Amino acid sequence: MKTYDTIIVGCGAAGLMAATQLVRRKKSVLILDMGDAPARKVAISGGSKCNFTNMRADYTHYFGKNPRFVMSALAQFSPRDTLNWAKSHNIKYIEKETGRYFCRDGAKDVLNALLSDIKNTPIKYNTNVIDVEKENDFFTIKTTNGDFYSQSVIIATGGISYPHLQVSNIGQMIAKKFNHKIEPPRPALCAIKTKAFDSALSGISLGAEIIVDKHKIVDDLLFTYFGIGGPAVYRATLINPKEMIINFAPDTDVFEFLKNAKQTNGKKSVTKVAAEILPNKLAHFLCEDARNIADFKDSELKQIAAKINHFEITDGTAIGFTSAEVMMGGISVDKISSKTMESKICPGLFFAGEVMDITGDLGGFNIQWAFSSGFVAGKNAG
Repeated sequence: MKTYDTIIVGCGAAGLMAATQLVRRKKSVLILDMGDAPARKVAISGGSKCNFTNMRADYTHYFGKNPRFVMSALAQFSPRDTLNWAKSHNIKYIEKETGRYFCRDGAKDVLNALLSDIKNTPIKYNTNVIDVEKENDFFTIKTTNGDFYSQSVIIATGGISYPHLQVSNIGQMIAKKFNHKIEPPRPALCAIKTKAFDSALSGISLGAEIIVDKHKIVDDLLFTYFGIGGPAVYRATLINPKEMIINFAPDTDVFEFLKNAKQTNGKKSVTKVAAEILPNKLAHFLCEDARNIADFKDSELKQIAAKINHFEITDGTAIGFTSAEVMMGGISVDKISSKTMESKICPGLFFAGEVMDITGDLGGFNIQWAFSSGFVAGKNAG
């Protein structure tokens, strides 16, 4: 009966980075994955250009019950370490925004680099884990392709978004079996459905400010046939997809703008005046009125301004895991060591990546968390 030092469940970015550290420590490793290819989410990330890190990564860019949990892992393997790792593998990258790095030649470069670090490490694809048992400090991993044995286990199964990429909640089920609490999973970094807008606005994009639960997000917003999307909305779903306040003209005090237009362009319709600061269709939707702006009372202009600077949504619904980039929730970090990623309940059981209740903001933060947590788990397991 062959026993490995560590078995890793999940062959994504976190699992492969964990395997790298174990191989460097000359530990015997086996990787199990239910899919037919490694790092399937990495392959499609960043529009297949893989936004592989962000220099601004710190706990303020992470969400969950305890975002500060990420601090130790990010200190042990920082965005700078990720960039140095990319350089050491001759990955050509570009900095699209300050501190935000993408692969110049595509996500395959990151995938190939990860695999090159674990040459000859066995990976069993199309292998569904059914159960994990522990007895006398040894683990038995029961799968559809037989049983495997190890001294430690790293759960790196990721989230349950993009179900077409062969994902599952087995990581959460294993954690629950060993008495870890599970925070309810929900989709995030996705568009939302809402009845607040007309489908005729679909395709319109503009810069906007969204306030959600005291958080202020300034980014691009895109109208869809079912609601709204774009980076601003995606980021808002990390906090609360249901209720948000949208400012469609964040650089303009619209009431003052309309009052001034009332004095200087009184014969213009209020809709045409609004179209000076908004896309034409959106201006018509928010304040269509045939009257000249000079005919409006200031109280009426205030109501129009509120629709533009303070548009409330109370029926937002995330479109679901099918199109969501990430999963919020997952295994609670309360009983996991932030310094080692080891379970405080079950010695020898480790976790890495999105399977935990840690979710990063849009912009390379999630793959950085996969690398950092995988690095720490691989440094301590086995």
